[in-house]
Amino acid sequence: MRFKLLTSISVAAVLAAGASQAEPLKIGFMATLEGTYTVLGEDGLRGFKVALDKIGNKAGGREIEYIIAATDASPDSAVRAARKLVEQDKVDIVIGPLSGSEGIAIRDYSKTQPQVTFINGISGAQETTYVNPSENFFRFNMDGAQWSAGLGDYVYNEKGYETVATIGEDYSFVYTQVFGFVLEYCMAGGEVTDRFWVPLGTKDFGSIIAALPDDVDAIYLGLGGGDAVNFLNQYQQAGGDANLIGGSIMVDGTVLSSKGTAKNALIGVPSAGPQADDWDNPKWQEYVKHYQDLFKPEERFPSPSLLATGYYNATIAMATCMDQIGGDLSDGHKKFRACLSTLELDAPNGKIRLDENRQAIGTNFVTEVVELPDGTLSNKLVKVIENVNQTLGIPKDHFAKIGLPSREVPECKKSY
Repeated sequence: MRFKLLTSISVAAVLAAGASQAEPLKIGFMATLEGTYTVLGEDGLRGFKVALDKIGNKAGGREIEYIIAATDASPDSAVRAARKLVEQDKVDIVIGPLSGSEGIAIRDYSKTQPQVTFINGISGAQETTYVNPSENFFRFNMDGAQWSAGLGDYVYNEKGYETVATIGEDYSFVYTQVFGFVLEYCMAGGEVTDRFWVPLGTKDFGSIIAALPDDVDAIYLGLGGGDAVNFLNQYQQAGGDANLIGGSIMVDGTVLSSKGTAKNALIGVPSAGPQADDWDNPKWQEYVKHYQDLFKPEERFPSPSLLATGYYNATIAMATCMDQIGGDLSDGHKKFRACLSTLELDAPNGKIRLDENRQAIGTNFVTEVVELPDGTLSNKLVKVIENVNQTLGIPKDHFAKIGLPSREVPECKKSY
């Protein structure tokens, strides 16, 4: 009798475990589907859908059920979206957010929700993982400073730009982008003469354009989305003709595919970021084709933006680990998080692994904007930089002394 009872209990346990694993995997997707960065969020969603198509909408043997929450690039909107997904919709995993200050806010919120695993979408503020990292927040994209790797050296030594002024949106991601650029550019010997900051959602750039110095070799543009397009239109109307340097989202497909001719001012502009449109790597080419085939031409960009790629990689990382652990999220996602922490992702834009803060170490690309025969604009590969870590190759103790990215940090110095 005792043997039969134990057998019955064992069978029941197996059946219960099977039923649990068969339950849908609930994923919360969040991105900037409102405000200045709407077009960025829309392509992030496309990247997420490409990944779902790639994995057959299953992970760990479980069907994926996803819920979309919109943000507007503000920290408050990100927390509201995450709270709905976690506390109301009861998702297992959150993929997002997109914008820099959103990422910092979600890192902090994740600490209050230890039962949920958060995988960053594409937000790129340095502080998100560098300061007080969260044990259940993972970032498979490099931060904005890492995305600048190679650019400062290139524009100083190859383009001959010895003096530069910068314009940037006044928030954490662009602080991080400018941080990475200024650090490398000034160490190469360059001088940053002025730094201008504008609020997200700026419509009128007239006063900034009027204040731009005319005695610098180039102007660095740390703008994106609607702000980037507005600036280019007004700069062209004002007769601006300075050499330009682009931040990663200034020359991304979200801007290069915008309507009008102002974007043509970007032809020949050097930049750097986590991908290059014409990279001949077979895995990259396969991913681009998948993106192009999944959406009608009028419903997508000619090539996936870095926002699409970030969300794609985050989703593939999730699915890879869910498959490895058989969909088992028990014990506070212990097996799942252990897998994410040690995963080396063979991503379309290069291999990605995480450091001790669950921050990506990856590949960066120096590019220049070119016009293709069909009239579209694209980023042409100039140079590949591998294994870019969060301290940009600088020893950790030296890097810590530089300070956190801000309007005035880092100082423009030849050594740190």
